[in-house]
Amino acid sequence: MNSKIKIIIADDHAIIRAGLSMLINEEEDMEVIATASDGKEAFERALELKPDVVIMDLNMPPGEDGLSATVRLKKAAPHVEILVLTMNEDQEYLFRFLEAGASGYILKNSQEAELIGAIRIVSNREAYLSPQAAKMIIQKFMHPSTALPKDTVLMKELSIRENEVVPLIAKGFSNKEIADLLYVSIKTVEAHKSKIMEKLQLRTRAELVSYAIKNGYLDS
Repeated sequence: MNSKIKIIIADDHAIIRAGLSMLINEEEDMEVIATASDGKEAFERALELKPDVVIMDLNMPPGEDGLSATVRLKKAAPHVEILVLTMNEDQEYLFRFLEAGASGYILKNSQEAELIGAIRIVSNREAYLSPQAAKMIIQKFMHPSTALPKDTVLMKELSIRENEVVPLIAKGFSNKEIADLLYVSIKTVEAHKSKIMEKLQLRTRAELVSYAIKNGYLDS
């Protein structure tokens, strides 16, 4: 008899973790071996339990988000497959996750059978994209951006403190958590974030996460 597909579910909502666990455990070839409420916990449980698949949510406030956790996990345990399960129909996040090494991308409004099928596909080291995600990729190639990549833009040098703030933002820490860690006020953190975005010519947090990945802020 073949062994079951071992799965970890990472989502900040307890009711979603419980519902997905019940759904998945009804399948004879699958078993949820753990759940996690944020990316940090998912990373730690995955290293400990060595699952076949981690079902990863995107936003898991106030803890580490799914994108930065995916980056860290694929570096530390490349054999673990990541299936992104999110509410976000966002082309930018889709490509960030694929760049980070995720094997699948599916929306939370998908049918139960689609999720089960996606788990089986990625567990076999194949890629799965929901129809919505596939459409976003097609649109990307049909309408490529003419803008220069961020890496070609001359970046201003960040201060020592700003370099400390970048990885904390990228890992999903809140302003209050960053303030507590650095022993500064929340207003100071907000000022640092504003300066960082201005200096790096970034507009969104997803772009900042991408910058942090490319420049080694999340390696440690």
